[in-house]
Parts: sequence; structure tokens; C-alpha cells
Amino acid sequence: MSSEKTNQSWGGRFSEPVDAFVARFTASVDFDKRLYRHDILGSQAHARMLTQAGVLSEAERDAIVAGLDEIRGEIEAGTFEWRVDLEDVHMNIEARLTERLGVVGKKLHTGRSRNDQVATDIRLWLRDEIDAILVELNRLQAGLLQLAETEADTIMPGFTHLQTAQPVTFGHHLLAWFEMLSRDHERLVDCRKRVNRMPLGSAALAGTTYPIQRQVTCELLGFEAIGGNSLDGVSDRDFAIEFCAAASLAMMHLSRFSEELVLWTSAQFQFIDLPDRFCTGSSIMPQKKNPDVPELVRGKTGRVFGALTGLLTLMKGQPLAYNKDNQEDKEPLFDAADTLRDSLRAFADMVPAIKPKREIMREAARRGFSTATDLADYLVRKGLPFRDCHEIVGHAVKYGVDSGKDLAEMSLEELRRFSDQIEQDVFAVLTLEGSVNARDHIGGTAPAQVRAAVQRGRELLARR
Repeated sequence: MSSEKTNQSWGGRFSEPVDAFVARFTASVDFDKRLYRHDILGSQAHARMLTQAGVLSEAERDAIVAGLDEIRGEIEAGTFEWRVDLEDVHMNIEARLTERLGVVGKKLHTGRSRNDQVATDIRLWLRDEIDAILVELNRLQAGLLQLAETEADTIMPGFTHLQTAQPVTFGHHLLAWFEMLSRDHERLVDCRKRVNRMPLGSAALAGTTYPIQRQVTCELLGFEAIGGNSLDGVSDRDFAIEFCAAASLAMMHLSRFSEELVLWTSAQFQFIDLPDRFCTGSSIMPQKKNPDVPELVRGKTGRVFGALTGLLTLMKGQPLAYNKDNQEDKEPLFDAADTLRDSLRAFADMVPAIKPKREIMREAARRGFSTATDLADYLVRKGLPFRDCHEIVGHAVKYGVDSGKDLAEMSLEELRRFSDQIEQDVFAVLTLEGSVNARDHIGGTAPAQVRAAVQRGRELLARR
């Protein structure tokens, strides 16, 4: 058994030090030290509350608060010594405070446990992360609105099964992503409400015998509510799981968006061009311009899905209350938040710089008989049943495939071979402009509706 120095905060019960490997294996300081700001904030609020409760004197409180400020300065200056034998961020900071203040530093932990301390730190950290993520999400949505307004009249093919279906406008297509991201925003805001509940005061699992005033720390730390059960407060991580679920949905949307950008930049589509700063080349093929940013975001989605699955698995077998398993909650949570924020930032920078190739988009919309449904609707307005119209247009499309003509390229005589209800006015509905303009309702692809949706989107962003 190694005699390497080990954590003495709980050493009174033990007759020998922890094995050196076990100390390293069970330590979390290498990754949880990123919680230092929130750990210090929580400790300062706890010290202020202990003073109001009569546990600390004002002089002791002031010494603790000032000492913690100085420790934060050391950490941010890179001069703080992080010790693995002290296990985690909490004990490292407390040990340094005790080193500076002596007995006063040892009083800070009165009325709390590392169990409620870490649960508080994670919630404070995640609250800030959600706020930062929402900033990037808003920025991406603003960029989508800007581009959608510019491209409100740009016609492109709309797809189902990745086959040409009906013409839409590029602006309308972009607004579909705006809508998805709006729901992601709602989910994150709603998740934040449950993150913002304070477990501090739960102590190890049963609360504390000291006369703590939880409302004081709740207000000092900006929590919206106090956790109502001490066992629950220290042991559950459903708020972290919920965040990873919301993050997974957001990343799924970004991944689908990425897939379209990858397709659209290919030589087979050539719908858009991405600026060089968001792409890379090939070490062997000089002609290549690879859409690395969307490809990487598409790949990083798996990391966030993995974090969600990992946290669900982590929690599913744990009895109440705190278990060492929960040390494994931080790395996947940290990674999920970092990945989502960085992916949104990359897209927020990239999307406004997308350059559509309008003529190629338009030409693609001309192919594939994208106005076939418009011809069927035209015949319905002439009084024919829709199913009969569907069959009539199907025959016309087959003729077009055989003759190499789009519907709009056929003569009136050719079209009338399939129905004598077809008149000269049919060509108004067979044009691409006629098709998109006809869908003039809320949620439709008509340019006027796209511009109206952009305005509604801007009003939504302004209300946030």
C-alpha cells in the first residue's frame, strides 16, 4: 500500500491511506475544476447565509469571501496548484482557503456536504451554459431570417424521398430550419427552469441540524426555487439528462441541416457555395473543396446522443441517495454543452455567408415535373374529382417522360390529349412562379408569405 499523501478531510475513519492508483482513479479534479467559479460563488453565498444564521461572525464571513476571491484570482492566473490527492474542485479550493485562513477556512463547510455542494455547482454551471447556448441559437436564427428575406423569391425544388416534389422558394426552405430551432429554444428555456432549483441545504442526504436559511442562499445565487426534498436534491441528475435530451434534438436538427448543405455544395447539386473559410481542401486532389464544418457538425451529433445515453444509463440503477457513480455525470454533460454551443456558433457564422446559385436551383426545379400537383389542382377547380385528376396528370407525366418534355413545355394540344377541360390558362399554373405564388397562406411558400414569416420571426427574437 502506497504512503502517498491522500485526502485528510475524511481520514479520521481510516487506518491507512488510499492506494495511490485508487486516489487517481477516483479523483475528478482533472475535469471538475472547470466548476471553480460556480463552486466559489456557492461557497460565498453559503458563508453569507451562515452569518445571518449566527454560525459565522461577520469578520469570518468577510475573510472567507475575500479569501475565495483571491483563490479565484490564482486559478484564473494559472498559479493555483490542483492536487489529485484532494480529489475534486471542492476540496482543492477548501484546502487552499484553510491554508490561507487557518481555522476560519475550516468553518466554511458547516451545514453542507460535498453532495449538495456539487449538485449546486453543476446547476449553476449548466444555467450559465444554457444562457450562452441560447445566445448562439438566437444569432443563428437571425442569420436564417436575413438570408430567407434575401432569397424570398429564389425558386428551388422541394423534395420528398430526395426526389423532386414541388417547387418552393429557398427562403421558405430556410424558414423550416428557423421553426425547428425555435422549438429547440423553447425546450432549452423550459429545461432551464428545472435546472434553476437549488439543492444547497440538502447536505449529505437528510438536511442539517444547523439553523440554515435556504431562502437566503436561493436569492443570493439567483435560483428560482428551493429543492423540496433533501434526498432528491443530492441524488438525481434528471436536469442534466433533460438538457442532454434537448441538446440532442438541437444537434439532430443541425445534423439534418448539415446533410443538406453537404448535398447542396456537391457537384451533383451545385445549389450553394460556402465561403472558403468554412471549408478545407485535399492533400492529394487539388480540385477539392470540402464542406468540413457541416460534415463535422453532423459527426459531432453522435457525441451528444452518446452523452444522453450515458447519463440515462448512469442513473437508471442507482438507489437513493448520492452514489459515487454520479461523479461520471460531468464529463458527458460538459462535452454535450460544449459541442452544442460550438456547433451553433459555427452555423451562426456560416449561414449568413451562404451564396445560393439561383439559376441552377431554378433549373433543377424545372426538372422532375414539379408542377404536376398544380395541374391536378387546376383540373379539380374545373370540377373533376381529385382521384380522376391524379390519374390524368399521371398519364401526362408518362408522356412527358417518354417525350423528354416538362409539363410547361407541352403545347395546349398535347395537354388536351389527356383532358378536354384544359384551356390556355393552364400555363399560368404550370410556371414555377405560378406554383409558388399559389401557395399564399400562412406557412406557404409564396414569397409574400416568406417575407411575412421573416417579420414574425424578427418579432419573436425581439421578445426573447
